[in-house]
Amino acid sequence: MSTETTNPFPCYSPGLAGIPVAESAISRVDGQAGRLEYRGIDIEEIAHYSTFEEVMILLLNGDLPDSTQLQLFNDGLRGHRRIKFRVRDIMKSFPESAHPMDALQACIAVLGMFYPFPRDLGQDALGSSDVEDACFRLIGKLPTLVAAHARMRLGDDPIAPRDDLSQAGNFLYMLSGNEPSPLMTRIMDVALMVHAEHTINASTFSTMVTASTQADPYTCISAAIGALSGPLHGGANEDVLKMLDEIGHVDRVESYLQDKLERHEKIPGLGHRIYKTKDPRAVLLQQLYHELTQEIGEDPTYAIASRIEELSLGTLGAKGICPNVDFYSGIVYRKMGIPTDLFTPIFAIARVVGWLAHWKESLNESRIYRPMQIYVGKTDQHYTPLAER
Repeated sequence: MSTETTNPFPCYSPGLAGIPVAESAISRVDGQAGRLEYRGIDIEEIAHYSTFEEVMILLLNGDLPDSTQLQLFNDGLRGHRRIKFRVRDIMKSFPESAHPMDALQACIAVLGMFYPFPRDLGQDALGSSDVEDACFRLIGKLPTLVAAHARMRLGDDPIAPRDDLSQAGNFLYMLSGNEPSPLMTRIMDVALMVHAEHTINASTFSTMVTASTQADPYTCISAAIGALSGPLHGGANEDVLKMLDEIGHVDRVESYLQDKLERHEKIPGLGHRIYKTKDPRAVLLQQLYHELTQEIGEDPTYAIASRIEELSLGTLGAKGICPNVDFYSGIVYRKMGIPTDLFTPIFAIARVVGWLAHWKESLNESRIYRPMQIYVGKTDQHYTPLAER
């Protein structure tokens, strides 16, 4: 009697690592060169010259907008920032201890009930106003939901959005009630740009798998937020801050790293599945930190992070383990006064654009995701009656 099975799939790769699952024209990563492109444009060039609003249009529609297209997009987006009072009432019933990511996922699912999406748009899906409106609602309302929950859990009233502010500036305003400085707005704007898209990561793949069933976009984005909430995906910058606080002083970095290496333990913020050199987004966020210090001063944890990067280059760097996007983002956000548990929701505020770009790209596909598994259990077994067990 056979009790074991053989592997009929020699190309099996745990976690689908290195296995192409789709064709896309949205973004490209060159891990060896440390390069990220949105629609063929390098992220460093985008961050230097562009705005988050332009990046949204680039990712969603394929090209950078002219001035008229940008104005029409801004008008459409800003007209969808407000949330219904019933959604706010639902948020009031959340426990005060609810994590912002859990609250956000629930609220996005709720939006789908208020804005029913057609089940079958047919061949002209990409040109449908329903698709455009769904993108506007999700991108426009997501920052409002995050900011509203952040205030309501403290017993404060949510702050209504302002239509005269950019996506980045309005979010910071809704968090505090104070209009942010141009520098703070610019730093958040660039942070949102660099987090907006990154090929088929876990949350994007969740969007695509859910979309392949023809589920509505609110369900797709709720699924993506669920994937992003996992600590292996969206919470690494929080772990970086915990590490920096634990080390406490730059003089303790060397012994801390040595201990980690001897134990073969991972160091938060170092290493990436694709990049074998320093993440270009980490480079940009490091630059943002230096810009930020001109307005509000140095952060003592930055010196610790910088020393970790310096020392790790001689050991882990040779293995392609270098700072990733999370290594400096938490330092920047905390320096801006943003609570730690809002770091991942900010990630979602940015990445919803990439998720929706992939959702739109999949609308003309009709094939549901159905990967194979490798069965490793017993075979040819027989049922044993309860009395004989």
